[in-house]
Amino acid sequence: MPSTAARTRWRVGLTATALLTAAALVPAPAHAEDVTDYAITVDPSARGAAIDDTMYGVFFEDINRAADGGLYAELVQNRSFEYSTADNGSYTPLTSWAVGGTAEVLNDSGRLNERNRNYLSLGAGSSVTNAGYNTGIRVDEGKRYDFSVWARAASGTTLTVSLKDSAGTLAAARQVAVKGGWAKYKATFTATRTSNRGRLAVASTNAASLDEVSLFPRETYKNQPNGLRKDLAEKIAALKPGFVRFPGGCLVNTGSMEDYSEASNWQRKRSYQWKDTVGPVEQRATNANFWGYNQSYGLGYYEYFRFSEDIGAMPLPVVPALVTGCGQNKATDDEALLQRHIQDTLDLIEFANGPATSKWGKVRAQMGHPKPFHLTHLGVGNEENLPQEFFARFERFRTAIKAKYPDITVISNSGPDDAGTTFDTAWQLNREGKVDMVDEHYYNSPNWFLQNNDRYDSYDRKGPKVFLGEYASQGNAWKNGLAEAAFMTGLERNADVVKLASYAPLLANEDYVQWRPDMIWFNNRASWNSANYEVQKLFMTNVGDRVVPSKATTTPNVSGPITGAVGLSTWATSAAYDDVKVTSADGSTLLSDDFSGDASKWTGSGRGSWSIQDGAYVQTDTAAENTMVTAGDPAWKDYDLHVKATKKSGKEGFLVAFGVKDTGNYYWWNLGGWNNTQSAIEQAVDGGKGTLMTKPGSIETGRAYDIDIKVRGRQVTLFLDGKEWGSFKDDKPAEPFRQVVTKDAKTGDLIVKVVNAQSAEARTAVDLGGAKVASTARVTTLAADEDAVNTETDTPVTPVTSTLRGVATKFTYTFPANSVTFLRIKQR
Repeated sequence: MPSTAARTRWRVGLTATALLTAAALVPAPAHAEDVTDYAITVDPSARGAAIDDTMYGVFFEDINRAADGGLYAELVQNRSFEYSTADNGSYTPLTSWAVGGTAEVLNDSGRLNERNRNYLSLGAGSSVTNAGYNTGIRVDEGKRYDFSVWARAASGTTLTVSLKDSAGTLAAARQVAVKGGWAKYKATFTATRTSNRGRLAVASTNAASLDEVSLFPRETYKNQPNGLRKDLAEKIAALKPGFVRFPGGCLVNTGSMEDYSEASNWQRKRSYQWKDTVGPVEQRATNANFWGYNQSYGLGYYEYFRFSEDIGAMPLPVVPALVTGCGQNKATDDEALLQRHIQDTLDLIEFANGPATSKWGKVRAQMGHPKPFHLTHLGVGNEENLPQEFFARFERFRTAIKAKYPDITVISNSGPDDAGTTFDTAWQLNREGKVDMVDEHYYNSPNWFLQNNDRYDSYDRKGPKVFLGEYASQGNAWKNGLAEAAFMTGLERNADVVKLASYAPLLANEDYVQWRPDMIWFNNRASWNSANYEVQKLFMTNVGDRVVPSKATTTPNVSGPITGAVGLSTWATSAAYDDVKVTSADGSTLLSDDFSGDASKWTGSGRGSWSIQDGAYVQTDTAAENTMVTAGDPAWKDYDLHVKATKKSGKEGFLVAFGVKDTGNYYWWNLGGWNNTQSAIEQAVDGGKGTLMTKPGSIETGRAYDIDIKVRGRQVTLFLDGKEWGSFKDDKPAEPFRQVVTKDAKTGDLIVKVVNAQSAEARTAVDLGGAKVASTARVTTLAADEDAVNTETDTPVTPVTSTLRGVATKFTYTFPANSVTFLRIKQR
């Protein structure tokens, strides 16, 4: 991580027609001579697309401990002793608890209620101590904390509840007298000092039963009961999101579709079902989380709706469609179960919008919210890889919803990728079915986002609208934020098609990470904004109400032919390669290796286990990922690559690389990827991979395949066993200079948004098309070294505000290298 002193400096260029008064010191650039000239021309008389207030939002999924141990303010981990090997192979019902004396978790008729299956039997003179999350329970000096527990003691007992760390007491201990059957007991602590390593201990003089052992900070977001961690909620609220999509994600469409009941044998690996998550917290179901831990459901549908309302955002829940995705790919054929889920969805709408006198409106009212939550949009399904099966069930949901609630916008989806057979089939079904809106998801390289700014330019204006529900550029460095910002200018330009968009994932606890990148990072003591967050916030708080048509010149395209060496790799698979031959376009041999000798022509990455076996080059480690070995010259161009490949064992197939410049920049033909379900051409740029084309298909174990790749200029043709598999031309420029202009109807401001995702400054002639404007503009700039990453202790990507003087209908402005700049210009 570069230190502050070592980061690349930047400045805002000054010209004869524009003078900048900075609100913060902006240092000079490292290479002021690196400048490229551009022009932006705005047509204020033309009308571009209207932009809805809900254009940008957030997507919350319980991944990376985003809920328990994250946004949900509960400080006790495994408060109800429900952890299980169903959640994680390492879990026990006493995970996160330490026992002093005797204690046992029981699952019998003495439980608190039927849905809260486990409880703790604590022996006389014994204690249990909870370790919380991360390094422990965080408490701040002078702050108040509310303890509660459900307890039972037939003969009576005194519970001594204490907060401490290794250095001693963190608050005066509290004593709670317990007698009789199950009842809820409460106490309050005031922390006497600050600690990140607190422990909550409960000791009992006599035998007692405990459940729902809880400790909440008194100060939650908007002081709501069963509330949210304040700093995280405030960071989300500061984005001013137009909507909140919840609860997932892969949580929605994975696992069993059964309920949590005796009939299902208390199924512990279920899809996320909203009825499990409402009502008193001690009566809510527990469930395994797809991402490898437990969900307490303390943060449930009521809390999601309430949070959406608190931050002024539209709630957008997603329900399962009875077709699993995220690698499970199974359709449930059970009519009764389908009907139950459809009815559950109708009940959800009643829970959100129904009067307090209705069955489910009454549940909402009893939880503290008599007024409706004004639900208008609802997603059915998430990233299903079986488009035909999904759409058949989606139509059943949609028909039922529209019959009873015709004003609800029912959202379909297009699978897990930005292109390919599943995507194309899903979109065809959605168009033919006249779907309201389609949820697209994709995670690609920064290069892909720079190349695809025009993605939605050609979408049918009369077809379904787009909800870009999940996207990110595979990293939290500033270069990722720049690429996403460039792409977002295209989203805004196409706001008549792209109606909703949300970056994903939203939250990550740094000690429990399953997915990167993420927008907001945190631990038990602090939270910080990623570079991507700063981009999202800048766009989300400066949207405008309508696009003002504009054009910009482009960066000279210096793209030459595809060049690079060749490579062989595997992913969780053992494979043998033989008869590798590279021939130039004139027929001369560049490389020939039948592995009858050694492997001296090949250079490895250090991953995997490669050796010569029986005249073939074999990788035997079925756990190793990306085991690439390379051969040849990075300057090679216009060549034919032949290789014979045989899968020996493992999850996938082969990876044959070409155009290899280094370990982070190459193309490869991924045959039998995604658990041997499809094949694809992927391109890696600076370590981030994007998919250029995909096809379904698998690789057979023990069969030898002939693989041929023909590279000519930027055209590539691929052959499998002598038959053409596909071809592509990688000639789309990764344009680093992007812009969009919008108008704020309330203030009349023109908002000129410019992304300069390159190491050179962009000296730009701006022509506002005769618009009468004020002579000053408010400037907000994000600029940093492209590899800069925000951390808990260092935030190089931070907005700088300034005032630009000398603005006119025509002026010149120099946009810093690696920058996102918004100019808010008042019209007269």
